[in-house]
Amino acid sequence: MTDSPFVRIRRDLHQIPEPGFAEYKTQRYLLDYLERLPQERLQIKTWRTGILVRVRGLHPKRTIAWRADMDGLPIREETTYPFRSTHEGYMHACGHDMHMAIGLGILTHFVHHPVDDDLLFVFQPAEEGPGGAKPMMESEAFAEWRPDCIFALHIAPEYPVGHIATKPGILFANTSELMIELTGKGGHAAFPHKANDMVVAASHLVTQLQSIVARNIDPLDAAVVTVGKIEGGTKQNIIAETARLEGTIRTLSLESMARVKSRIEALVKGVEAGFECTATIDYGCGYCQVYNHEALTEQFMEWVGTKRPDITPIRCSEAMTGEDFGFFLSEIPGFLFWLGVNTPYGLHHAKIEPDERAIDIAISLVTDYLTWLSGQEEWLI
Repeated sequence: MTDSPFVRIRRDLHQIPEPGFAEYKTQRYLLDYLERLPQERLQIKTWRTGILVRVRGLHPKRTIAWRADMDGLPIREETTYPFRSTHEGYMHACGHDMHMAIGLGILTHFVHHPVDDDLLFVFQPAEEGPGGAKPMMESEAFAEWRPDCIFALHIAPEYPVGHIATKPGILFANTSELMIELTGKGGHAAFPHKANDMVVAASHLVTQLQSIVARNIDPLDAAVVTVGKIEGGTKQNIIAETARLEGTIRTLSLESMARVKSRIEALVKGVEAGFECTATIDYGCGYCQVYNHEALTEQFMEWVGTKRPDITPIRCSEAMTGEDFGFFLSEIPGFLFWLGVNTPYGLHHAKIEPDERAIDIAISLVTDYLTWLSGQEEWLI
C-alpha cells in the first residue's frame, strides 16, 4: 500500500497540519495537485482557505457533493512515523490528512471516469474550530454550486480496516464550547475575610455544574457537561481575584442543549450572589447535530451489504462527538459514516497511527457508490 499515490499524498499532508482558517500550505498543496489533473471537466474555486471543485457530468440533472475537512490540531505529535509533522505543536490527530487524500482519490477517479451528474468536492477548513461549514455554506461560491445531496466519512480507530459504521438519524451530538470568567476581589492569603476568593467560587461552580446532567436532563436522553480546564490565581499566598473555567457541552437533542445552557446560567447567577462576584459566560463555537438522512442511509447500508462483500457495514450507536458537517446535513440530505482504521489510540491522541490501507478501500467504496447513485433515475430525497 505504500506505493499508492494517495497514501503518499496523505503522508505529505500529515507533515503540514495547520489550524482552522490558516490552512495556507494545505490549500496550496491541494491546488497544485488539482492543477495537474486534466482540466476539461474541472471548475475550481477557493473560499478563504477552502476549495470547491466541480467535476462536470456527462448529462447533469443533479449535483452530488463529497466533503473533506482540512485542519489539524494543536497537539505535539508522538507517533513513530518518519513523516511526522514539521509544524511544531500541530498534528493531524483527527484524520483530516486521510480525509483529504481520500477526497482527492475520489475526485481523480471521476475526472477520468465521469458520471451523468455533476459532482462537487468540498475541501472545508476549520472543522476543529471555529467552524468552517456554516460560513462556507452561506458563501456565494457554495450557493452557485449548491448540491442536491452531500456525503462524508470520518476515520474510526475502534473499527477494523474494511469495516464502516453508521446509522439513520442522529449520529453525532450537538456541541457547544463553554467559557466562564469569574471576577471577585483579590487579597493576602492571611486575610481571607477582606477578599472574595475566585478559586473557591470556581470550585463550587464546577461541582454544581455536574448536577445538571444528573438532575435536570431526562435520563432517557443524553448530555455531557465537562470542565476540562481551570485557571485561577498567581501565587500560593495570594487570594485569586479571577478564575476561568473552560469546557464543553454535548447533547443529543436541541431541547436538552437549551435546558443545559439555561441551568448553567442559573447556577452562575447563584455563584455571583453567593460569592459576591461577577461572571460572564461565552458559549464560543457550537456545532449542530449530525443527523443522517434516514432513507439515504438505509439505502447506502443495504447497497454496501449487497454490492461490496469485501466491506462489513455496522449499524452503530450515536456518539457524543461533534462535527460541523452537521450544518451541511441540516439543510442538504446526506449522511456521514465511520471508516475503520484499526489503531489502539483514539482521535485527538498524540500517538494515533491510522492504518493507511483504509485510504484506497474508502476511495474504491465511495467511487462505486457515487457511480451507482448517479445512475439511479429516482432518488429517495
